[in-house]
Amino acid sequence: MSTDLLGKLIIGIFAVFGLIVVAFLIVNKFTNKKNTKFVASLVEGTKTKKFSNEIMYQKIYIFLVKIPFLRRYILKIRRRLEIINLEDEYLTRNQTAKMMTKAIMVVIPLTILIILFTKNNLVLMATLLLFELFFVESFIDGLVDKVDNKLLKEQVDMFSEMRHAYHEFNLVEEAVYEVAQNDELDVSRQAEKIYEILISDDPEMELEKYYDVAPNSFLKEFAGISYLTKEFGDRQDSDGASLYLKNLNNITQEMQIEILKREKLDYVFQSLAMIAALPILFLEPIKNWALNTFSFTSSFYEGKTGFLVQIILIIITFICYILVRKLKDNGSVDTGRDMQNPWEQKLYKKKPIKAFIDKIMPKKDTKEYRLKIKLMKESATKLKMEWLYIDRCMYAILGFLISLFVFWQLHNLTISYIYEEPKADYNLLGMMSEKDEKKAYAELEIHNKYIEKFKSDKNVSRDTILNNIKEDEYYKTATDEEMESAADWIFEDLKTIQNEYLKWFEFLISFGVGAIAYYGPIWLLMFQKIMRQMEMENEVMQFQTIILMLMKIERVNVEMILEWLERYSNIFREPISKCVNNFESGPWEALEELKEDVAFPQLIRIVESLQSAVEKIPIRQAFDELDTERAYYQEKRKESNERLISRKSLIGKFVGFAPMVSLFVGYLIAPLCIIGLLSMTDAFNSMSNMM
Repeated sequence: MSTDLLGKLIIGIFAVFGLIVVAFLIVNKFTNKKNTKFVASLVEGTKTKKFSNEIMYQKIYIFLVKIPFLRRYILKIRRRLEIINLEDEYLTRNQTAKMMTKAIMVVIPLTILIILFTKNNLVLMATLLLFELFFVESFIDGLVDKVDNKLLKEQVDMFSEMRHAYHEFNLVEEAVYEVAQNDELDVSRQAEKIYEILISDDPEMELEKYYDVAPNSFLKEFAGISYLTKEFGDRQDSDGASLYLKNLNNITQEMQIEILKREKLDYVFQSLAMIAALPILFLEPIKNWALNTFSFTSSFYEGKTGFLVQIILIIITFICYILVRKLKDNGSVDTGRDMQNPWEQKLYKKKPIKAFIDKIMPKKDTKEYRLKIKLMKESATKLKMEWLYIDRCMYAILGFLISLFVFWQLHNLTISYIYEEPKADYNLLGMMSEKDEKKAYAELEIHNKYIEKFKSDKNVSRDTILNNIKEDEYYKTATDEEMESAADWIFEDLKTIQNEYLKWFEFLISFGVGAIAYYGPIWLLMFQKIMRQMEMENEVMQFQTIILMLMKIERVNVEMILEWLERYSNIFREPISKCVNNFESGPWEALEELKEDVAFPQLIRIVESLQSAVEKIPIRQAFDELDTERAYYQEKRKESNERLISRKSLIGKFVGFAPMVSLFVGYLIAPLCIIGLLSMTDAFNSMSNMM
C-alpha cells in the first residue's frame, strides 16, 4: 500500500469519526425531536449531576442503532442486558450505549495502528482487521460479564437483608417486598418481579415465565423456594431454625462458591485470549528485523515459504484464540446471539439452499441423525440441525476459497520475488554496500528485460538467451563465465515464471482443505462437549444442594424434585427431561432408564436414592446423608472447583501460548538456523573451489 493511499485512509477514518461527533452535536441541538422527547419524559424529575450524561447515552443509543453494521452489536448487548435489567428499557439503553461507546473508542485507534504497521502486507492487514472483530466481541462480552458478576455479588447482600426482613415480618412476600425497595441495587428489580409473582392470581404460571428470563439459576432457586414456602408454609428444622432461612443460607453458599470460581477463572484467563492473538502483531516486525539484520533471509521472508508459514501461524492463532474463549466459557450457550432469525435461518429460507441442505443433512430416525443430535445436546449448542449443516458448508466453501487464494498468492509472490530481488553476493550479516546494491539492481533490470521478452515463448532455450546477452551493451565488457552465469540465472527464472500458475493438484488440495473445514463445526462441538464434561461433578453437587432444600418441605415428592433438577440442569438436561416425561408411565422404570443414560457415578447414587423414595422410604430419609455430611460436601465442592480451575488453567496456558511458541520457533529461530547453515555451507564450498 502506497504512502499516499495510507494517508488518505487515515484521514478518511478521522473524517468518519468527526462526522460522528458532529452528528452527536446536531442531535444535542434538536432536543425537541420525537425520540428525545420520549427519553426526556423517562427521566423527568430525576435531574442529577449525571443527567446530561445519561441523556447523551440515550441519544447515542438511538443514533448507533440506526447504523446497520453497529446495529448487530447493539442488539447482541441488548439481548444479554435485557435479562439482567428485567424490562428496564431506560437502563438497558444506557448501559448498551456506554459499552458500545467504549468499544468504538478502542476500535478506532486500534484500526489506525493496524494499518500503520501492516501497510506493506495486505494479507496480514486483512487478517488483523478480522481479528479486531473477534477482539471487539471479547471486549463487549467482558463488559457484560462485569454487569452479570456485579448482579451476583448484589444477590449475596440482598439475601443477607432478606434474612433480617423475614425475621421482622415472618412472611415471605413482605420480606421480599422490603428488600425490593433498595433502588440503588440492580438486583432490586429481580426482587420486585419475584414479589409480583408471589402476590399474583396465578403465581405458578408467572413463576414458570420467570424461569425463562431469570439472569441466573440462583434467582430461580430463590423464587422457587419463596413460592413453596408461601404455599406450604415454613417449618422448623431439627435444630429449631427456620427451614426457609436455612435454604437461603444454602443458596448464598452456592453463590459465594460460584463467585470465587468466576473470579479465579477470570484471573487465569484474563490475558490468555490476548496472548493467543498477540503473535500476529509480531509477524511484520520480526520479518523487518530479520531482513535488516540478516540479508540472506530475504529468500525465506520475501518468498513463498515465508508467506506459507505466515498463513499457518494465522490459522494456528485463530484456532487457539477460539479454543481459549470456549475454554473459559465452558461451552455455555451463547445468550448474546439472536437465535430467533440468525443468518443461517435466512439462508435456509432460500429454496435452492434449502433443497441442497436437506439432501446432505442426515434423515430423521437414522443412526447418524441421532448421533449428531446427541452431540449438539451434549455441547449445549442452540443450533438447529439445518443451521449446523449450513455452518459446515460455509466452513467448507471458505476453506476451499482461502486455500485457492493462498496458492494463487504463492505463485504471485514467487514471480514478484524474481522481478524484485536482485542476485548478488554479500556477507551473512548486514546489508549490501551501496556500490554492490547499484550493480545488483542494474543487473536485475537487464534480467527483467529478457524475462519480459521471452516469458511467452515456452520453447526458448538457454543458448538463445546467451546469444541475446552477448549482443547486449551491458555485457560487452563481461567475461564468458559472467555471461553464462547470467544466462543460467535468466533461463531458470524464466522457466519458474512460466510454471507459476494454478495446477490441478492445487485445486485438489483446496478441495481437501475444504473437506477438512467441513468438519470444523463438528470438532468445535466436540471440544465444547469435553469442556462441559469437566463440569459434570460441579453440576451434580448443585443437584445435591437443590435436593437438600426440597427434601424437608412437606408435599414435595420425587417427581417435583426431578422437575427442579431438570430446570437447573445443563449437562444432564436431556436424560432428566426424558425421565420427567416418562415418569407417569412408571416411576421406577423411568429412573432406571435415567441411570443407564447418565453413566456418571455420583448422579447414579442420587437416582438410586430417588428410587428408594418412590416405593420404600420418605424423601428425607433417602437423602439424610446430604444433611449430616453437608460440611463434607461443601469442602468437596471447593476442592472440585480447584481441580477444575487447575485443569482448565493447564489446558488454557498450553493453547494460549502455542501461537507465541510457533511464532518464535517457526518464523524466527528455525529460518535463521536453517538458511544460515545452508548459506555457510555454500560459502565454504565456494572457498574450497577457489582454493
